[in-house]
Amino acid sequence: MSADVARRIALAAQGFADPRPASPPTRRHLQRVLSRVRLLQLDSVNVAVRAHYMPVFSRLGAYAPSLVDEAAWSHSARKPRLLVEYWAHEASLVPVEDWPLFHSGAKKLGWWHHHTATAEREPQLVEDILAVVKELGPLGAGAIEKALAGGAPRTKDHWGWNWSEVKQICEYLFGVGALTTGTRRGFERLYDLTERVLPPEVLARRVTAEEGARELVTRAATALGVATEPDLRDYYRLAPARSRQAVRELVEEGVLEPVAVRGWPAPAYRHVEARVPRTVAGRALLCPFDPLIWERARTERIFDFHYRIEIYVPQAKRVHGYYVFPFLLDGRLVGRVDLKADRAAGVLRVQSAHSEVATDHGRVAVELAAELRHMADWLELEKVQVTPRGDLAPALKAVVRQ
Repeated sequence: MSADVARRIALAAQGFADPRPASPPTRRHLQRVLSRVRLLQLDSVNVAVRAHYMPVFSRLGAYAPSLVDEAAWSHSARKPRLLVEYWAHEASLVPVEDWPLFHSGAKKLGWWHHHTATAEREPQLVEDILAVVKELGPLGAGAIEKALAGGAPRTKDHWGWNWSEVKQICEYLFGVGALTTGTRRGFERLYDLTERVLPPEVLARRVTAEEGARELVTRAATALGVATEPDLRDYYRLAPARSRQAVRELVEEGVLEPVAVRGWPAPAYRHVEARVPRTVAGRALLCPFDPLIWERARTERIFDFHYRIEIYVPQAKRVHGYYVFPFLLDGRLVGRVDLKADRAAGVLRVQSAHSEVATDHGRVAVELAAELRHMADWLELEKVQVTPRGDLAPALKAVVRQ
């Protein structure tokens, strides 16, 4: 297939071939997004908006963030919990029913595995943490530490362990599935016993590593549409051998179809149910952790768009900015803006604006200005202000000023 067809397949798989809802998005709309992307990545950076909220906005437009909050961190008979936290691509919200797949052995061990030594060295502390959470949870690591100290102020004088060991063991217990996030306060994770958060039928399901790999690769293929084996593997950070075996088996079963994409250096696989829209219209701002673009080599292969996050680059060496959002217009990445939500001033600040080669600055500026205004309204910010940095900034500033 041509690279253009592969691009349209990938966009449709991620939900960008669907029009945004004409009415305020509902839980049903959120579920449709989740059925496509399969996870929402979590990240602590809050310079513009938390990473797990933005992909939903990119696909649905302005929606109530409480839809995600209720899906992830609350439960009732009328609105059952839809999402649970675990290490998927990175720290992520994943569908509750997928939780057993991440404990099947299909994935590479997460960074929490490095805390195994701490847990093995302090078995009594492990038991004490579980007992405190059972009695008082959901709790943050600091509150667990305080409870273990009998409510006394923090000090290292009387303990053989300190706060970092408590946090390490909490993360270890999170990784092995004994604890999960019951809810969050702000962005602080409040740990609870997994058995109090997930349904018994989910906890009771046992999945082999081979079954887990097949199901996760199938989900990745659904989310990506067409992808190389490393693309599929990266979506959930699977163990390479498990991923390659799963791809072979899914090809034999007819779930994946081997394809050659012109210009791609490696063989690719198309999910047999992936659709090919004739065109892709519409616009969206994409946060750095959007699943459409988080694998940078794939982004460059599909969109001819070189993209790197520059948070850890010294300011003087940044090319495009600190927290840059690519701009998707009619199925192509046509520009990028460095955004900051200045909540105290009520301003969405465009700290730089750059276009891609051979783009119509006038049209891109008009469409981008409209999407920035839509995002500002969603974030309850009164103004959009453009700093004159980047080749697209003058045209954008002229439109925003109108």
